[in-house]
Amino acid sequence: MSAQYIDINKALVDRCRNGDGKAQYELYHLYARQMFNVCMRIVNNTTDAEDILQDSFVEAFRLIHEFRGDSSFGAWLKKIVVNRSINNLKKRRLTLFEQVPDTELIYEEVDYDGETQHEVKKVHSAMMGLPPGYRLVLSLYLLEGYDHAEIAQILNITESTSKSQYNRAKAKLKEQLGKIS
Repeated sequence: MSAQYIDINKALVDRCRNGDGKAQYELYHLYARQMFNVCMRIVNNTTDAEDILQDSFVEAFRLIHEFRGDSSFGAWLKKIVVNRSINNLKKRRLTLFEQVPDTELIYEEVDYDGETQHEVKKVHSAMMGLPPGYRLVLSLYLLEGYDHAEIAQILNITESTSKSQYNRAKAKLKEQLGKIS
């Protein structure tokens, strides 16, 4: 017997399926900030992130009848956001992955103490300095919770490429943090 995921927002999703604009508004406000941060971690451009966010919600509401409930609405929406963000990078024709060995991210405002806030800003600054491919794999793995097999599938790369990009990103991030200290 397989377990089915129970989504706490099922009633809102059902109302959206019936064309309820108020329910769409409620879902948007439940997920907008979180999904904007996902966009920013990937595209690192506020204007693009805002556009991707809006387009992702439009697509989600257009395809809401295809949402099967195997996962939460938020997880399903995040896949749409990640795919649209990656497509944006591809459209901008950025070189995401270096083929040779190595020779404006937004974070949630949290009431940290001064020292912790300073550390968060250092990590943010170091991540901003990473090449786009490194930042993308690092964000998908560490911040979005995808495993290397999922990243490989999303980015149309091999799992070993995902792992090597992740390891290079970690090394580069440590290097960047050493320069900032």
